[in-house]
Amino acid sequence: MFLKALVCLLLFLLLHRRSTLAASSSGRDDGDDFIFNGFGGANLTLDGVASITSTGLLMVTDTSMETKGHAFHPSPLRFRDLSNGTVISFSTTFAFGFISDYPGLSGHGMAFVISHTMDFSKALGSQFLGLFNQSSKAYNSSNHVLAIELDTILSPEFQDIDNNHVGIDINNLISNKSHTAGYYDDHTGSFERLSLRSGQAMQVWIDYHARDMLLNVTLAPIPMAKPHRPLLSAVINLSSVLLDPIYVGFSSSTGPWLTSHYVLGWSFKMNGVAQALDLSLLPSLPRAKSNHKLKVLRIGLPLASATLVLIIVGIVVFILRRRTKYSELLEDWELEYGPHRFSYKDLFEAAKGFRDTELLGRGGFGRVYKGVLPSSNSEVAIKRVSHGSRQGMREFIAEIVSLGRLRHRNLVQLLGYCRRQGELLLVYDYMPNGSLEKFLHDQAKPTLDWATRFRIIKGVASGLLYLHEDWEQVVIHRDIKASNVLLDNELNGRLGDFGLARLYDHGTDPQTTHVVGTMGYLAPELARTGKATAVTDVFAFGAFLLEVACGRRPVDPTAHEEQLVLQDWVVEKWRNGSILETRDPRLGEEYAVEEVELVLKLGLLCSHPLPTARPSMRQVVRYLEGHAPLPELSPASLSFSLVALLRKEGFDDHIMSCPSSSVATASLLSGGR
Repeated sequence: MFLKALVCLLLFLLLHRRSTLAASSSGRDDGDDFIFNGFGGANLTLDGVASITSTGLLMVTDTSMETKGHAFHPSPLRFRDLSNGTVISFSTTFAFGFISDYPGLSGHGMAFVISHTMDFSKALGSQFLGLFNQSSKAYNSSNHVLAIELDTILSPEFQDIDNNHVGIDINNLISNKSHTAGYYDDHTGSFERLSLRSGQAMQVWIDYHARDMLLNVTLAPIPMAKPHRPLLSAVINLSSVLLDPIYVGFSSSTGPWLTSHYVLGWSFKMNGVAQALDLSLLPSLPRAKSNHKLKVLRIGLPLASATLVLIIVGIVVFILRRRTKYSELLEDWELEYGPHRFSYKDLFEAAKGFRDTELLGRGGFGRVYKGVLPSSNSEVAIKRVSHGSRQGMREFIAEIVSLGRLRHRNLVQLLGYCRRQGELLLVYDYMPNGSLEKFLHDQAKPTLDWATRFRIIKGVASGLLYLHEDWEQVVIHRDIKASNVLLDNELNGRLGDFGLARLYDHGTDPQTTHVVGTMGYLAPELARTGKATAVTDVFAFGAFLLEVACGRRPVDPTAHEEQLVLQDWVVEKWRNGSILETRDPRLGEEYAVEEVELVLKLGLLCSHPLPTARPSMRQVVRYLEGHAPLPELSPASLSFSLVALLRKEGFDDHIMSCPSSSVATASLLSGGR
């Protein structure tokens, strides 16, 4: 009797053991806590093409074109604490794999979904991961969807970072945060990239810590253990998203590429850590097919026919648009300037179609854009100037080409030009720090210290000496001012914008021309003689010296009356023995007294109302380098009222109200050329 009872007990234990193993392999579901090591016999709510294969794989989509599939846990879960209504922490992990009929290509991918509903009947199978359609794809707080996307398509519409990424999506497919698929190695800390469409099984862990509102997403290849550092980590308040009832599951769509999206196993737990999957019990992914000829024909022939029609129409439209888009103005006499001429197509592509995003600034004669030349990958500045008249064009282009031969470390290199109907484009070296004017007058810019300012002054002086005396011809710049002094990477000053420059041979007299330049920098004798000379450039350089040292514009109608004309104000302060009070207050006490006083007095000397009293640029450079002492000066010798002198010379009062605008109203391409 005892032996019989013992045998019965052993049989009972054996049967219980077998039933436990069977339950472990097929799954366990305790409401808010469940695990599926394979989905054989699992109770899931499926729709679309989703199914469970004979091997226990959950196939969310098969290789049908433009289809969708959904697989959800059948019962809603409580994501809120019944006592206070706050969101509860949750944890889940699942193993997945994508198998495509075309190596290197894939459908749209798959998403783990937490949703207020299981009804996605209106979603498209062609895109949107089977979650949305054209009308619902935009962000809508009433969607109540949290999705962790495993995306294998680059969709600019949703600001995707690439065609192989993991993203956290709330109520639409524009990810709050995303990262290229991969993991961080626990030993080295380096990022290791994974390909979602490789056909290999991978595992995802998703953990939400309600107290910190921290959502972590981790990815790793099977059989690697969970990495310590998550791939994505974001602080997200889910209180407005997770409204009971809440369902959890998977969603996918195939689009035009034949791809099967599989889930091998799934574990979920509310208010705790999801139980680890038993990798030894997970079903295997099927092998990718190698024969695609029939499917390629089935898809390719209709696509090829439609594509051929579109290509023909596109070619015709492209040729017509290209003729007008890149048309240039080229005359026979320009052939000799070939090496200095750029194609409009190259400049158009360099400046990205002259978009506003590439705009560096606007001047009196045109706009300046940043560009990257496609042939050399070098950065340039492209100035677009309107030219409605052809008068003097040949002479003007000849001077542009001549100026392109200038070589000096303190001059912005003029690289060449391009002409098209009604427009001239001048190409310069790109200066990354922009103009000196912004550092002097834009409060958002950092204050330049005195040492930097003094280095810029000496650099510009050296460049002007080269133009006036050391090059093969005399070059009169005619528009020296802070906005035309550009700063390179190391904040060295370079004189630029030679659009108004004039050239003549050494030992000859310049011709009379239109008065051009900017008020405050114009020498008083220009209104009478109309001749731009080296000494008129020196006058402008003097105004520039005062502007850099004082941080004020040469003429400022918004200032107090005694400070309206910077030169008069500095002279008056000098007369009172307090010339240093005119320095830029932003310098504080960090400046060299002797250098500041030298620059102020030299600025007054260079901008002397009498041309014969001004020094040459060679003398200026000697003074700045300390190779010669500044001549003895007195305020009395400089106490001409510039405002009165300008009015006497014929400048209108209304011009005085525009200190930063150019005087030249005639075309810069005509007259004096």
